[in-house]
Amino acid sequence: MASEVAQQRERDPVIQFSVFVANRMGRMHEVVRRLAAAHVHIVALSVLDTTDSTIFRIVVDAPEQARRILDDHSVAYTENAVACVEIDSEQRLQEVLAAVVEAELNLHYTYPFLTRPGGKSALVISIEHRDVAEVALQRHQFRVLYQGDISR
Repeated sequence: MASEVAQQRERDPVIQFSVFVANRMGRMHEVVRRLAAAHVHIVALSVLDTTDSTIFRIVVDAPEQARRILDDHSVAYTENAVACVEIDSEQRLQEVLAAVVEAELNLHYTYPFLTRPGGKSALVISIEHRDVAEVALQRHQFRVLYQGDISR
């Protein structure tokens, strides 16, 4: 029973947090500092800056801890599951996009991981029908990453 739970956790989708903060000096730093103080590592990051607010999307190695920290400090956020795929060259990026087109899926946005063990690059992909996208990528011999692959 315990091994089944552990296996399922390894296959849990990667969680992305979209964090909303006022567009004022130090607001993003404050959130990142609190996560770092709790040993929550940001492994992927994208920032959307507007006149009044900033939305930064993050993937972390410990989503449960991140959720608790954001809640404890009344930080506004949403979360959703995203597809993540390992790539090793610009050519493979083109092949990822071809697999998505072949599966007739709409890609909303993508951004790179900051760091990955073993030096391989990876992408976060926000896409409709994440589960279908993961199957399509695996069919094209891509390594799809799950939360267990990036958690400590």
